[in-house]
Amino acid sequence: MGVAAAEPPGIPDAATAKSQLAELTVQADGSQDGYDREKFNHWIDQGEGCDTRDEVLKRDGTDVNVGADCAVTGSWASPYDDATWTEAGDVDIDHVVPLAAAWRTGASGWTDAEREAYANDLEGPQLIAVTDNVNQEKGDKSPDAWKPPSTGYWCTYASMWVGVKAKYELTVNEAEKTALDEMLASC
Repeated sequence: MGVAAAEPPGIPDAATAKSQLAELTVQADGSQDGYDREKFNHWIDQGEGCDTRDEVLKRDGTDVNVGADCAVTGSWASPYDDATWTEAGDVDIDHVVPLAAAWRTGASGWTDAEREAYANDLEGPQLIAVTDNVNQEKGDKSPDAWKPPSTGYWCTYASMWVGVKAKYELTVNEAEKTALDEMLASC
């Protein structure tokens, strides 16, 4: 039996996500010009020697132990592909709405402090521990170009995506909105 996947906080229920999606501004993505991942200072110190990545590993893991220098051990269930991992190095912390996608849909106009808060948001459904190669396959794609391989997670994933877009007042493009509508219809 696998380890149950943890869920980030603040995931809107399906009805709320559908309502939030209807309220998002629909427009073509902006330019990637000027984007640099380093403009989103991520994995900042969260205290006691732990950074944001460590905090998500602790939150999303099972049988977690924290050693010296916040070395986190445990098991992680990736809801994207239903795989379970016991090595933290096999797990990525996914920005549900990728940093580059945020840049194209509104974050290019944010301050450095706003981008740092976004990249390290432990209070919303923006960060989740998942299988590293699945996260790398996703890259900076939006739901019209990439969906979790586990179709049973589509409702939750779409709700998380919409929740993040709504919280940060980011825009969606037509293809992204259509894909999110379809995923939310699976709820």
